[in-house]
Amino acid sequence: MSRENIFVSGASRGIGKEIAINFAKKGFNVVGTSRSDFDFNLDLDNLKPIKLDITNRDDVHDCFDWLKSKNLLPDILVNNAGITSDQLFIRMKDEEWDNVIETNLTGTFNLSKVFIKNMIKNKFGRIINITSISGLMGNPGQVNYSSSKAALTGFTKSLAKEVGSRNITVNSVAPGYIETDMTSFLEDETRMNIIKNIPLGRIGKVDDVSELVMFLASDEASYITGQTISVDGGLLMY
Repeated sequence: MSRENIFVSGASRGIGKEIAINFAKKGFNVVGTSRSDFDFNLDLDNLKPIKLDITNRDDVHDCFDWLKSKNLLPDILVNNAGITSDQLFIRMKDEEWDNVIETNLTGTFNLSKVFIKNMIKNKFGRIINITSISGLMGNPGQVNYSSSKAALTGFTKSLAKEVGSRNITVNSVAPGYIETDMTSFLEDETRMNIIKNIPLGRIGKVDDVSELVMFLASDEASYITGQTISVDGGLLMY
């Protein structure tokens, strides 16, 4: 049985792109998705970009059929796609709530649901959900985003208990402040105030997250499931 196929949602930039490239450079067959057309701009035959709206179940099922025809059904699924639509709760519009929940939570459900049957059949699988420390600690202006990410923690734990007997692990990775497009807008003063609260004294890098994802996908992590692991430089400690 092949255990070499990786599927990464939200792979056109940032953390998702780094995860996809990291797996591909290590020889895995990687399919990365984005809602818009994109290209990895790398000469790697085992790294395929595809356009996919993970909130559209018909599109997700069509994607499944295409992957099956190419023998690319994933052994390892990385649910990374996510959006923000920040607004103070009192001003938050219904669509700002709906869009974030639909992408961040329901999109994860859609992909996991369509791929997990094959993992159960093969008695092997790794599902890794990219959440956020916002879902663990909350952030003002992010009731929608924090709710969607907090829900993924419950999703992870519940699914892990259901499929553990089939040799499928389900874990979450909760990044803190990472150098991506989502943090590039921070002003210098804001950035410095954030860093003051991080024990390691720096904002993280995308490979800080991708290396943990790589570990959780490996055989070395076969006895780890139902966990949410923060990658935040110590910002959030229990």
